[in-house]
Amino acid sequence: MSLHPEPPTRDKPRFGPVIGITAGELVARYGVWEEEVSLVTANYVHVIAAAGGIPVVLSPVTGIAEALIERIDGVVLTGGVDVDASLFGAERHPKAQEPDPVRDQFELALLDAAVASALPVLAICRGIQVLNVARGGTLHQHLPDVVANHDHMAAPGTFGQHRVRIDPASQVGAILGHTEEVVPTHHHQAVDRIGEGLVASAWADDGTVEALEDPALPFLIAVQWHPEMGDNPSLFEGLIAATRAAGVLDRA
Repeated sequence: MSLHPEPPTRDKPRFGPVIGITAGELVARYGVWEEEVSLVTANYVHVIAAAGGIPVVLSPVTGIAEALIERIDGVVLTGGVDVDASLFGAERHPKAQEPDPVRDQFELALLDAAVASALPVLAICRGIQVLNVARGGTLHQHLPDVVANHDHMAAPGTFGQHRVRIDPASQVGAILGHTEEVVPTHHHQAVDRIGEGLVASAWADDGTVEALEDPALPFLIAVQWHPEMGDNPSLFEGLIAATRAAGVLDRA
């Protein structure tokens, strides 16, 4: 009999697919410091972890998109500053934010690399706008000019709510499982002309496009609302399920 018996065997904990979450860079204050930081709302991190993924924050660094895609299993394009109007052939609206060209180019390159590698992508708020512009679409640069209401951004620094109608035959409809939902919202720009290969799959009552998807791909879904701020994690669970359907194994 061994004097040093092996400890009881236990299954090693296994973790889900690695999900890259895009971040912005901006100046922030914390403690005695004021300096440039990589920033993403923590809700994205926690909802992806709760859905079974390993969240990894991706700072906008030029030239590394393809290398990143080789190391992750899915992508979330997050909310943030307005997309540069010059990318869709327009002059910047007086109420549009100062663009972030580095982030724009990083996310466009990351999206291209993800699609080329068949990685699932969930694009949120700014993310739906990045996707639409990447496919040659255009944006409404200040939505109140178009819909004559402020339902999509009721007050600075807060999330409002409004109803969206969902196409039951769409991927978004299949994931959410119903034809309408009240969603958290905060945006002043939105999809105008829809880009190549994309179809709309949800709309606000005022006609604003609230979701896009590419039916030719297993999982390229974009929503204008902020599901990470709500109580329905279905889109994030759908993203994790899509990575597993693509053959991604849980990691030891």
